[in-house]
Amino acid sequence: MELRTLEYFVAVAEEGSFTKAASRCHVVQSAISHQIRGLEKQLGEALFERLPRRAVLTSGGATLLPYARTCLAAATAAAAQFADRSGDAGGSLSLGTVGGLEGTVVPALLGEYHRRHPGVTVSLSGASSPSLLTAVHDGALDAAVVAEPRGHQSQPLGSRVLLHDRIMAVLPAGSREPGRPLSLEEVSQHPVITYGPDSGAHGFIREAFAARGLEFHVTYATNDVAIQLALVTERVGIALAPRSSPLLTADRRIVVVPLEPAISFRKMLVWRLDNQLGAPLRTLLGLWTEQAGRTSDEGAGPLLMSPRF
Repeated sequence: MELRTLEYFVAVAEEGSFTKAASRCHVVQSAISHQIRGLEKQLGEALFERLPRRAVLTSGGATLLPYARTCLAAATAAAAQFADRSGDAGGSLSLGTVGGLEGTVVPALLGEYHRRHPGVTVSLSGASSPSLLTAVHDGALDAAVVAEPRGHQSQPLGSRVLLHDRIMAVLPAGSREPGRPLSLEEVSQHPVITYGPDSGAHGFIREAFAARGLEFHVTYATNDVAIQLALVTERVGIALAPRSSPLLTADRRIVVVPLEPAISFRKMLVWRLDNQLGAPLRTLLGLWTEQAGRTSDEGAGPLLMSPRF
């Protein structure tokens, strides 16, 4: 049972698709399918139920998944340990982040990283997703947490999903029942407060409106969720903000309702694949893998995925 095969298995399990797993691992789909069939033959039972549009874990696959994650995490941790033994435990790590991560596992992840590797200096930079992607491509940042890149990238990127997010509608308190969805057609009839074109989330929202044949016009554009909500309390319009932001549950003057249809997107950690990974980034990815297994096993928190190299 090879680590590469286990990596492919975890990729299919987490992506729910052989096609998406192949894209994630930068191999052809036939290679993924061949390795999984070989693993199933070795173990003596099917690991996935192959449906027309997705792959679902069987009971055997669900049993194997935590063991596979543990093996991958152990291999990554071993590599990081030997990097430490070679004197690479220090150094620096430049990490870019979009806003709204204070309510995710990122602060706890960086806290544990510091406790294990106090000799590493971490520089955090906040910006919009497109700006952070450019900085990663140019080598100005080692890695960044961004909204999922859309379209072709000029350089290959390694990526791991941090969380699955969703855009919510935010209105003044009392103007709508919290559980009652708001259609995009209804939203389009009001002034819209949301991200500007320089934000990664803007594109997902624009595409959702276009798919319904609706014009998407932003009356107040700001990437600052706090300002978006402040404008809602002043009854300027309807804000479209991410569910992951803790600000959405901190203000009693607003009501947060789902959109119909839902606008979903993912936030992920990205880094360049054509660069040799430095020890600080390798150790962060190793810790990411370790914490991913724990989070998934406990069935709580955002979905984290194991790094590949």
